[in-house]
Amino acid sequence: MFFSFIRHALCVVCLLGICTAQAGIVINTTRVIYPAEDREVSFGVYNNGSGEILLQSWLEPYGLSAEAPQGALADLPFIMTPALARLGADGKQLVRIIHAGRGLPADRESVFWINVQEIPQVARENTLQIAVRQRIKLFFRPRELPGDPARAAGQLQWRLLQGDRLEVFNPGPYHVSMLGIVVRQAERELARHESRMIAPQQRWQVSLKPRSGSAALDLSFIAINDFGGQEPYAARLQGDALAQAGKVP
Repeated sequence: MFFSFIRHALCVVCLLGICTAQAGIVINTTRVIYPAEDREVSFGVYNNGSGEILLQSWLEPYGLSAEAPQGALADLPFIMTPALARLGADGKQLVRIIHAGRGLPADRESVFWINVQEIPQVARENTLQIAVRQRIKLFFRPRELPGDPARAAGQLQWRLLQGDRLEVFNPGPYHVSMLGIVVRQAERELARHESRMIAPQQRWQVSLKPRSGSAALDLSFIAINDFGGQEPYAARLQGDALAQAGKVP
């Protein structure tokens, strides 16, 4: 019985491996910026698998979880085309997003989830078919917003609060996405967050481990720019003074 179980397990693993090898999509960007003056924006999807797939694409509000059913979506002012497309092995597809020109704030960016899902077309006997979903962010950027989005991370306002807390405020109209947020006092780490996006006019507070005396704290993080590039920033935090991070060469 033991050897029969092993053979069965190996067969399942092999079948899963076959299914995984047959399909896989690659999106050619990590985010999409939509300037309001453009009639449309687009991104590319590539099927690097060996089997045909059905590609499904749609938009969701940013706050909606990945597990939410598609029928729960709000009526968003965008058209996404094609919503469905068939891609053969090594096939490519350009997905277009068109704004209907209404319904979004004019004084700040809006953010949405772009969902791209692959659905295997041929269900072979005794194989497991898995629909794999990928998500990237769409930033809709209204006309003539003040400031430069490339400088938004450096304009965040950081301040130490009572009770071992750190607050950051985003005064600008652009979203700021950060990775690897770390606060240290000398060599001692007081806080670490792997990722965070700060929306326009949003405040976010971070709990710190108890500080040792009044020595300054060092803040570091990596900002993600419009092209998906990573830019390191750092700041020195002292007392309750406001601080802004500078780009690290």
